[in-house]
Amino acid sequence: QVRLVESGGGLVQAGGSLRLSCAASGSIRSINILGWYRQAPGKQRDLVAALTDSGTTNYADSAKGRFTISRDNAKNTVYLQMNSLKPEDTAVYYCAAARVNWYRPDYWGLGTQVTVSS
Repeated sequence: QVRLVESGGGLVQAGGSLRLSCAASGSIRSINILGWYRQAPGKQRDLVAALTDSGTTNYADSAKGRFTISRDNAKNTVYLQMNSLKPEDTAVYYCAAARVNWYRPDYWGLGTQVTVSS
């Protein structure tokens, strides 16, 4: 019903920046929340940043001050601007959409790899 396609991942050096994009399509009228989540090898998948349709944000402590989530409603696209990247940011980053709960998304993208070298 809802398709999410991420782009913008890649390899960067510590201290660098990267901007992830996620384009949503399909039955998106019921979607109230868009967010970014990440999963490193051997670790659980955690919320990085989420944004509701009313503008409320939720950031992981590790992302505060460095990452910014934003959206372009006309393009049905959500972005994650990542600055001052650290090696510990290395993970697969997933875009997700939720109807109600930003901790329990209903739809997921396939993910994009972000690797930060030291």
